Formats: sequence, structure tokens, C-alpha cells
Amino acid sequence: MKIKTLAFSTLESFLHNRLLLLVLILAICLLTLTLYPLLQAKAHTTGENQQAMASMVLELISQVMAFASGLGTLLAAWGAADGLNSELKSGTVLAVMARPVKRWEFLLGKYLGVMLFMGCYVLVMLALSYAMAGLAGVHLQVSPLVLVLYPLVRYAIYAAIAMFFATLTNTVATMGAVFVIAMGIEFVAPRSPAWMPKLAWLKTALYYVLPSTNLLTEDRFLSLRQAAIKQATWQDHAISLAYGLDFALIIVLFAMWSFHYRTLRKD
Repeated sequence: MKIKTLAFSTLESFLHNRLLLLVLILAICLLTLTLYPLLQAKAHTTGENQQAMASMVLELISQVMAFASGLGTLLAAWGAADGLNSELKSGTVLAVMARPVKRWEFLLGKYLGVMLFMGCYVLVMLALSYAMAGLAGVHLQVSPLVLVLYPLVRYAIYAAIAMFFATLTNTVATMGAVFVIAMGIEFVAPRSPAWMPKLAWLKTALYYVLPSTNLLTEDRFLSLRQAAIKQATWQDHAISLAYGLDFALIIVLFAMWSFHYRTLRKD
């Protein structure tokens, strides 16, 4: 019950955060700019070019979803870091602990609150993707579960990483660390450029240590030919999602361990 209360309290604080709402409004304004090319594509679609126009529309939707997913990653990391550090700076964490609430319960409640917020964000993303496809007269040949579970698990990883660093430092430094990790993931991915022979071992080590969030990119399934979907069975999906959840759980446990030894006095 304590964890549930903390989670919904954290979600409520996000919904009343003016800066967060401003970022979301600006993002929505940018996304609305894509409506014009979608309507134009629908107007110029004929029986002869239907396949080509559908491919163009799906590529545009995939790019929009990639932007929205990237923004979601930043929101998950920032929400986890700021949600914890704001409590520590204001000193309200001391009042919460006096109820009493154990430290791991407090941290887990904040983390689940972030994931509740990101769950709402993912549902908005899902509705947006189907709305864009509907405006262009194109059917998304992909399971909605893929478009929901993949970003949620990816956000769970980045929220956990941010919460771990937030137990050690402030929000700005935490976001810097998350950015470095995100860039590092791109540099050690299997399709990334080869490193110098002397540093090949380092690339391999980082590849196994850093989370493989490229496995959890849902926009790669927005394909008209369904080639990627047919190659990925539900067993493959289950393994990828289980890997992501396992990684997030391990980082959350590290965050709980770190938070156990952190002072709760105001900075």
C-alpha cells in the first residue's frame, strides 16, 4: 500500500509539473507538422502508386515514432532523476520516511510512479501512430503489444539507470551520465564502426555491460512487408523483453543499495 501511494503521488507530481507539460506541448506541436505530408500522400494515392505511397507513409510514421521514442527516453531518465532529487533537496523525503517508509519502498514507489507516467506516454504514442496511419489511409501491420511493450521496457532501463545515478549525484550530472551511456550503446552496437584492434576488447566488454536497447526499438516493426515481424517470433519477443526487464531490475537493485547509504539531509 505504501509503494502504491508513493507511485500515484509521483505520477500526480509529474502531471502538475509545468516544465514537463511545456515540453510535451512543444513535442505535440512539432508532431502536428507531419499531418500535412500525410494528408498530401493520401490525396495523391492512386491504384498505381498505392504501394509506393504506403511505404513512404510508413517510413514517415517510423521516423515520427523514433523521435517520440527518443523524447520518451529523455523523459523517463529526467523523471526518475528529478523525482528523487527534488524530494531530497526539499527535505520532504524525511517526512515520508517518518510514516515510516523503508528506503527501498520509497525508491521503488518513485520508480513505479515514473513507469506509470511513461505508460501513459506510450499509450499516447500508440494512439498517435494509429491516428497518423488512419489519416493517410494506411493500415499498420504490427501488433499493438509490440508498440507498447518495447518502449515501456526500454524506458524502464533508462529510468533505472537515471535513478541509480540520482542516488549518487544531482539531476544535471545524472542526465549527462545517461547521455554518455546512450551514446556508448550506439558506438558498441554490432553494426557500429570497428574500433582500433588494440581497443577491440574494450568494445566487446562495453557491449556486454551496457544494455542492448537496440533490441527494444519498436519502430523497426512498422514495416509494410512484415519481413521483420515474420522473422521475430513471439518467443524472440519474450526473450528480448525479458532481457530488458532483467537489466532494469538489476539496476534498480543497485539503486536501492546505493540509496540505503545516502544521507537524506538537504544538499
